[in-house]
Amino acid sequence: MTSALPYALVATDLDGTLLRAGDTVSARSHTALRAARAAGARHIIVTGRPVPQVRHVLDGLGYTGLAVCGQGAQVYDAAAGLLLHSVAMDRELAEVALGKIEAEIGEVYAAVNQEGVDAEMLIGPGYRMWHPHLPTVQVSRRSDLWSSPINKVLLQHPRLSDDELTEVARGVVGDLVNVTMAGEHTVELQPPGIDKASGLAVAAELLDATASSTIAFGDMPNDIPMFAWAAHGVAMANAHRELVAVADEVTLSNEEDGIAVVLERLFG
Repeated sequence: MTSALPYALVATDLDGTLLRAGDTVSARSHTALRAARAAGARHIIVTGRPVPQVRHVLDGLGYTGLAVCGQGAQVYDAAAGLLLHSVAMDRELAEVALGKIEAEIGEVYAAVNQEGVDAEMLIGPGYRMWHPHLPTVQVSRRSDLWSSPINKVLLQHPRLSDDELTEVARGVVGDLVNVTMAGEHTVELQPPGIDKASGLAVAAELLDATASSTIAFGDMPNDIPMFAWAAHGVAMANAHRELVAVADEVTLSNEEDGIAVVLERLFG
């Protein structure tokens, strides 16, 4: 990597950002990322998905670098198939947080991502999985969600919108856990201090990269910490308004190869 590079590290979210419908990456995006790497930059994926739900995407990309997964809780070495860094969520704290939220707005539906490279996503009663291609395990009781270590809790509410649920949860338990909205029907509780920025900082140190040399791409409020950490944040045209408000630049949508448009300008 040389000082002449516009950015030494290219950090991309997946859903709604690099990925098109069906978890695919266009040929144009492949080419643009390859050109950035050829120029000396490194590409790092930073996703809310935990490792078990992202490995098929990494394999499809031929991706062999580090990936920040689980909303920043995990740093995964795709080439070695190993977790280099992982932060578990205290299950008692998760239960307390859920109880406080439900005391405010009534029953919420919950799911959890378990810890580990081969861990499962457990779906509690009422929770609807909006990505049926991803593997899940249904459980019959809320208490079953806490059977093994977890890295985050996912919430849905029968009436409140994602934004409303996020706002309420943050107001009620924001001092206990990190509350983020990662996508449609995806409101999450994480360990305090864990977000995409914290995970990316760990990975960047392993890569001997810095925030000042990083460009980041995203589409949802969970990308806000990453944008704050990186030197330049690029929101997709389809991005949530909260992310657009803090972005340095807005590109085309994920379906229109918005990442490629920017990378072609920088590395073409």
